[in-house]
Amino acid sequence: MTTLRFQSQVRAAAIAALAALALAACQTVQTTQSGAVGVERKQTMMLSSAEVNRGAEQAYLQTTQAAAKKGALNRNPAEVSRVRAIANRLIPATGAFRSDAPGWKWEVNVISSSEINAWCMPGGKIAVYTGLLEKLRVTDDELAAVMGHEIAHALREHGRERASQQAAQNAVVGIGAAILGIGDAGASLANVVADVTFGLPYSREFEREADRIGVELAARAGYDPRAAVTLWQKMAQTGNGGPPQFLSTHPSEQSRIEDLRTYSARVMPLYEAAKRR
Repeated sequence: MTTLRFQSQVRAAAIAALAALALAACQTVQTTQSGAVGVERKQTMMLSSAEVNRGAEQAYLQTTQAAAKKGALNRNPAEVSRVRAIANRLIPATGAFRSDAPGWKWEVNVISSSEINAWCMPGGKIAVYTGLLEKLRVTDDELAAVMGHEIAHALREHGRERASQQAAQNAVVGIGAAILGIGDAGASLANVVADVTFGLPYSREFEREADRIGVELAARAGYDPRAAVTLWQKMAQTGNGGPPQFLSTHPSEQSRIEDLRTYSARVMPLYEAAKRR
């Protein structure tokens, strides 16, 4: 019994030591400038931007190829032109938060689906679903609010941050599994990126940051940032038990609307200046 207890203690100590080494590989970074909205939280990353972006490219290719096979990729030229025109105004505005972002390998596509959804993978891989355009009948200002919000996730590297959190957890699990002899729990990075994009909702903190940066991107691009409020009001009325999944972790409806109003007002001078250009 004493031997078994000792072996258990040794294993526990080994797991703890190796887990500490895994966590030591993390680095604290500031992914973006604070902007007029003042987003300044530092982030802890275990994975590099380069490797996460490679995973995103692969995941995006798989997603768009699957949509193309179903005849659901860029089916309506007018919708594609509209979405890409808005993206082309938002992308230069990303330089206010990251000097490298305007030069990313941006891709913008429209997927025919009844789902009310949009997303931006790490590195600037954007998809907008036709359900968002057709069911909500969004104005250009409202569409810019959605796209600005999703682009903000990419600027802040929320996907990388969440994948890093999963990698740290999996490293501990994998270390323990190796020591205990119970196999491998790994997954490809492309699958991880797809999972954090489609499967798991962002945290409230991530979503709040994306809301605030999103209204600033819209304002800098010459879109009325106050449209984020009307957009949310439309989404909150979509039925099916609440807003779309990609916004489901937000605080209460009223709390979010008040936050959007506050930060939209803060960036109104940027909007007015953009309109004069």
